[in-house]
Amino acid sequence: MTNRTVAARYARALFDVSVKDRDPRQVDAELAGFADLVDGHETLRRLLLSPAIPTARKRAIVAELLVRLGEVLPPVSKLVMLLAERDRFGLLPDILRSYRARLRDHLGVVQAQVTTAKPLTPERTAAIEQRLADASGCKVSLTTDVEPELLGGVVARVGTTVYDASVVRHLERIRETLVER
Repeated sequence: MTNRTVAARYARALFDVSVKDRDPRQVDAELAGFADLVDGHETLRRLLLSPAIPTARKRAIVAELLVRLGEVLPPVSKLVMLLAERDRFGLLPDILRSYRARLRDHLGVVQAQVTTAKPLTPERTAAIEQRLADASGCKVSLTTDVEPELLGGVVARVGTTVYDASVVRHLERIRETLVER
């Protein structure tokens, strides 16, 4: 079984428990906070990811972290303790990614990536976000990227659908049309 498959199973279990007992957005925030804590401290990350450190030591480290953090939601604390016990802390980023995908599905939000030749103004970003929401019928969580090679226009990826309205793509279509004739 691949790491992503295992991470997806952990995320599904965490999400199922979260939906029943808690606000899944709050669980997401705490899980992300814990992942950021581990990722932000090189020594801690090395300790938790190293196969040379015994799992009993990792459990003790995670237990101490949870005590110092104070009020951590039970599903999150149980998950991170389970990851420490099974020496699977390397799965935490994939678990968070998979959990967030489930959360977006649950909330009816789609992830959209918009690439433009120049940075967008906030007004233009909001307009594109609204048009994508209208086209998809869902709320949109938009991230933007800049690629000057596009020359102009927009390339939007909503889920698996790509809307390519870039100048480069228009020029390619014109070239293809001229070559066919």
